[in-house]
Amino acid sequence: MQATHFFLGANSGRGFQSLFDRFCVPEDHHDLLVLKGGPGVGKSTMMRRIGAAMEERGEEVEYLYCSGDPASLDGVHIPRIRTAVVDGTAPHVVEPQYPAAVDRYVNLGQFYDIAAAKAARGEIAAHTRSVSAAYQRAYHALGAARQMDDSAAALVLEGLDAGRLLRRTDGIIGREIRGKGAGGPDRLRFLGSLTCRGPVWRFDTVAALCPRIYQLQDTYGLAAPMLERLHAAARSRGYAAVVCPDPEHTDRIQHLLLPELELAFVTSREGMAFDGPAYRRVRLDAMVSQAHLKRCKARLRFTRRVADALREEGLEALREAKAAHDALEAVYRPHVDFAGVDEVVSQELERMERYL
Repeated sequence: MQATHFFLGANSGRGFQSLFDRFCVPEDHHDLLVLKGGPGVGKSTMMRRIGAAMEERGEEVEYLYCSGDPASLDGVHIPRIRTAVVDGTAPHVVEPQYPAAVDRYVNLGQFYDIAAAKAARGEIAAHTRSVSAAYQRAYHALGAARQMDDSAAALVLEGLDAGRLLRRTDGIIGREIRGKGAGGPDRLRFLGSLTCRGPVWRFDTVAALCPRIYQLQDTYGLAAPMLERLHAAARSRGYAAVVCPDPEHTDRIQHLLLPELELAFVTSREGMAFDGPAYRRVRLDAMVSQAHLKRCKARLRFTRRVADALREEGLEALREAKAAHDALEAVYRPHVDFAGVDEVVSQELERMERYL
């Protein structure tokens, strides 16, 4: 069975964007573990160990990464047994709705040495404030970059041949979205995010689920109407989709995966470049009047330059947030009873094995 990789949270010009409420629906799970506990207590390590153990037992596993640090996990999901483990702490607080019956707390905070943590109170508070301040700086800069990008997109949209875009979309629908799907709900996931390591996009997951990939070459954010129409056509024929919203505009589709058809449509541009083999390439930029683009060239170049500088400022602040968070974890980690954490992991794995 294959592993897949997505995000449930993303950094954007509107701050932290979360899909946790759409994922943590009790009706979608038999057992939903909500991890509580602060920095350095082992939440990500616990999820990684559970995912690895389930893979060893032949289960499909979905890994859900942290936008603050893509080396860490925010969740792990074992679909066949309808079981998931999520980090339920800020900024994506999760609370059980049907405690024990469906979702439940797992309190790893019980393994802190409380006396030692209290002795380090000043250091902990200073690092915590630094993390918060760095994220605020990041989101201010990313918000300004978003405004520049939106301004450029609105300018380019004035020259779009909407009829041509519609005809191209309907041609793809007629050629690719045929037959009848098995039904079922869509899944909502971010395919990536701007992180402390720069932009991270899990196009490897797209290739694993969907061997036939349409690459939508889209510099100015024109793909959303095409993707909405493709999604509606797929739903009308009963095909469940993995819908990947745009972190900057979460009401818009950025990537669309149709695993039952082994078909995907991915947006590709600077900072989110799909460089794998494409089944088809659609140049959305070519659907804009070249005369219009020529007239707007200077303004577009200016907005791109300013947006890139602002985004780099935001990225630097995300790096500072990560460094401050690492320092915070370093204070806590010596005061965690990891043997106790290991025992909890073993207990939960034993419980999950009964679901197999």
